Amino acid sequence: MAATQRTNKEMQIKSKAALAKATDPLEKLQLACLSRGATGIKGLARKFKIMDDDGNRSIDFKEFEKGLREYGLTEFDKATMQEVFQIFDKDGSGTIDFDEFLVKLRPPMSQHRKALIFQAFDKLDKTGDGIITVEDLRGVYNVKKHPKYLNGEWTEDQCLKVFLDSFDSQDKDGKITKEEFENYYVGVSASIDSDSYFDLMMRQAWNLKP
Repeated sequence: MAATQRTNKEMQIKSKAALAKATDPLEKLQLACLSRGATGIKGLARKFKIMDDDGNRSIDFKEFEKGLREYGLTEFDKATMQEVFQIFDKDGSGTIDFDEFLVKLRPPMSQHRKALIFQAFDKLDKTGDGIITVEDLRGVYNVKKHPKYLNGEWTEDQCLKVFLDSFDSQDKDGKITKEEFENYYVGVSASIDSDSYFDLMMRQAWNLKP
């Protein structure tokens, strides 16, 4: 299930407070994303994906700077952006590997938490094509108790689309990839210290088997 408003709010407050004290440029970028809520890291990842016109999964500094600015990360001046960029551009080629950047941007997460996230995704991805759509959610997510479904304001598909949008970032295309699902839950995971609580939350939310 998408992060509760309370969990999201707590994470945003915690991240903003930590951001004010952080000195490491990469940590600052992580916290700036998390201060935007559970979809923060996923939103930035998608922004870079859209900018990768040739699909080679690498970006130069100009694209990197543009992506951060367009995503609204106003906390960063050009010098800090260059510091972050240089962390990844180890060979001095002037480009960074998009996937490597994403891996390091995600806060550390245990293998157990990752396994739960992938188990939930596989359960939702009924067609097994690596993308969750409204069609996949039918019969997995029950909308019958949704207030707007009960009062006739929304159809089942509308309820499912709104639910899907809670995992999506800015463009809301109605499709969630495994990478986007993981990036979303990386944000949720960062706000939950206890492994057992994260385990319980995921199992209850998606009715996962022990």
